[in-house]
Amino acid sequence: MNLSMVEKIANAVLYEGYMLYPYRPSAVKNQQRFNFGALYPESYSRAGGGTDACVMQTECLVVGTERTTLDVKVRCLHLMAREVGVPIADCGFRIADWTDESQVSLADAEIRMVGSLEVGGRLFQTWQEAVEREVKLSSLHLSELVAEPQRETFTFPSSRKLEALRDESGQVAGVLVRTQQAIECAIEMSAQCIGDNLFKLTVHISNPTLFEDAKLKSRDEALLRALASTHTILNVRDGEFVSLLDPPETFREAVAACENKGTWPVLVGEEGARRCVLSSPIILYDYPQIAPESAGDLFDGTEIDEILTLRIMTLTDEEKREMRGADERARQILERTETLPVEQLMKLHGTLRRKN
Repeated sequence: MNLSMVEKIANAVLYEGYMLYPYRPSAVKNQQRFNFGALYPESYSRAGGGTDACVMQTECLVVGTERTTLDVKVRCLHLMAREVGVPIADCGFRIADWTDESQVSLADAEIRMVGSLEVGGRLFQTWQEAVEREVKLSSLHLSELVAEPQRETFTFPSSRKLEALRDESGQVAGVLVRTQQAIECAIEMSAQCIGDNLFKLTVHISNPTLFEDAKLKSRDEALLRALASTHTILNVRDGEFVSLLDPPETFREAVAACENKGTWPVLVGEEGARRCVLSSPIILYDYPQIAPESAGDLFDGTEIDEILTLRIMTLTDEEKREMRGADERARQILERTETLPVEQLMKLHGTLRRKN
């Protein structure tokens, strides 16, 4: 199996829509992010009448035997609120004297949060960053999953970090406050024998995170306790998966009975391989690929790389300044685009390929 190919596709799914052109917080299309594969706390989902999902379910078919084993990996983004603070005038603690971040609390520093702050010629803005999370369940025996479902719970911890923002003279002019809320994740695996050496595999993911007064909370508050861009990668040994998009005639009825909620399982890897499935919140086809001409992630698989690249090149200096200060990944896109060799840009224009 081509693991690097699978990893590239999975990473594209993980960051699809993370930030869209023109890659600035002020852009309308970046006011509501993380629209794919978000699993909110159950209480928030119920408060909204189920409009915002709290569960994801993958069902697919496996041809195997009692020796068949499975590896399951669930990946998502754990959001982090990044706030910008400035010292309150005439407070007892002078943030300008700050020398050891680990010994300073927000209460001690008496910080006032602001939307943005310019320090040393750089623009810092309030934003939602993200940390990659993954849960692995390895060497699961298909026969044991038939006999008894397996349920595992995991917790992604909370965190709070401060970063000093220093001006040209080295004085602390502000602070970045990064906060993550703890999230719980529950994964239940089960299998059902539905024919000779044919099994229906079910992966059920839920978010039982405690979220009090959910009716009074905003979407942004709920997102901090949500699993964003959730997707599942399944690998099988001593067996193979059945395509849900183009199954053999003998399996069509069993495929129709598979119930997938908020996700779309497809075969991934080399064309014709049946050992790996990516269950994606974005609709894909079997054996999706990243174009080899692509210079890197742009977080928008529905757009053409060449068009996005040319648009980025035409941004004004002020727009680029905002893009650079918004997010580390956006900064990398900008720097990659500005240093893109002409020959690489020409490759984005189009390539003819022969199909065997």
